[in-house]
Amino acid sequence: MRSLTRWLNKLVNLAGGLLLLLSLPAVSQSLSALSIQQAFDLSALHYPAGRRKELITEAEKLLIRTAATNRLPQLATYAQASYQSDVTRLDLSLPGFKAPLLSKDQYKAYADLSQSIYDGGQFRKQRAVQQTNSAVEQSKLDVELYSLKNRISQLYLGVLYQQELLKQTNLLLNDVRTGISKVKPQVENGTVLRSNLLLLEAQALQTEQRAIEIYHTRKGLLDALAVLLDTTFSDSIKLELPAPAATPTRVLARPELRLYNNQLKLLAAQKGLADIKNRPRLAAFVQAGAGRPALNFLSNSLKGYYIGGLRLNWSLGGLYTVRQDKKLLETNQRAVDLQKQTFVLNTAAQLRQQEAEIRKAEALMASDSKLIQLRKQISDAAKAQLENAVITTNDYLKEINAEDEVRQQLIIHQIQLLQAKINWALVAGTL
Repeated sequence: MRSLTRWLNKLVNLAGGLLLLLSLPAVSQSLSALSIQQAFDLSALHYPAGRRKELITEAEKLLIRTAATNRLPQLATYAQASYQSDVTRLDLSLPGFKAPLLSKDQYKAYADLSQSIYDGGQFRKQRAVQQTNSAVEQSKLDVELYSLKNRISQLYLGVLYQQELLKQTNLLLNDVRTGISKVKPQVENGTVLRSNLLLLEAQALQTEQRAIEIYHTRKGLLDALAVLLDTTFSDSIKLELPAPAATPTRVLARPELRLYNNQLKLLAAQKGLADIKNRPRLAAFVQAGAGRPALNFLSNSLKGYYIGGLRLNWSLGGLYTVRQDKKLLETNQRAVDLQKQTFVLNTAAQLRQQEAEIRKAEALMASDSKLIQLRKQISDAAKAQLENAVITTNDYLKEINAEDEVRQQLIIHQIQLLQAKINWALVAGTL
């Protein structure tokens, strides 16, 4: 009971903090009824982080489109002017022939157009890496949104708890007013002291104060919940009692598992990309330009030229690091796999704990029902005795307060059972 009281105090504090957000503009239509699943759906729809899904998808498309540009024809232009200390000479002395003399200042300008024929599978691997990386980011977002369900469920159950407390307080107030109606004629007839009536009236005021406190606590929790759902609630809003299935199962459907699996896929894709970095590249090219000298190196005049053919590029520098890169990726894979195993183990332990909480709450509720029946009989007898002036007002209040306390215990255990079932479903990933 103490743990539940601390939990409810945290809810009240959380509500106070979230009420500061009520100054934010724009709220959707007011709701008159709400289920916990609707609350989950609305929170995921309006929570700002949820909008990152579109950004992740857009970023993936842009990165893949950028990588695809390497498959398009590539155009490069070059220009060069140089002066050299010596040039090629022909030391020939023939009658009627004068060997050409090249200038030491030389010029060259040309454009190079190339088209990739074989890139070693780099684009395909890069696309797989980007797609898998996008899946990892989506999984991280799913984990964040899933954790929001814990906050929603706490607020939701907090409202339910206050709602049931308010009902019970009204029942107690009716019992007190019933006592007032029975004692008042006795006071007027002089058979009972007026202090007895005053004691009942004081108890009625105290009970009304408790009802006011519960009402405003419930209102604060509702307002906090409304902020997270981007909606408004009417004062007569009805929160449906959640009934999640609590059948023990060892099959987990948590978004964290998808995150770990996607991280492993990403590392595998990066490992494949590391392999192809050392593959040769083949491209067709056309080069055209003008220079002095041009292709005829013995001509000192400015002339145009062109060259076409195939270009093979094979950089072997990556061979020095590819083994270490792959070992690092494999180490990261083992680390992620260990994180996954740890998560599964801890989750299994949490499920066992929640199953024990469910059994405890069910057993306490069965005992509460028996106690309420007994206390109800005692209270009914006390009403009749009070009417016949057999017992005092203090005795009557003692009995109805005892019944009220037992009923409050039942409410606490009902909320504990709901909380345990919801926690079980959240831990298992079935809610």
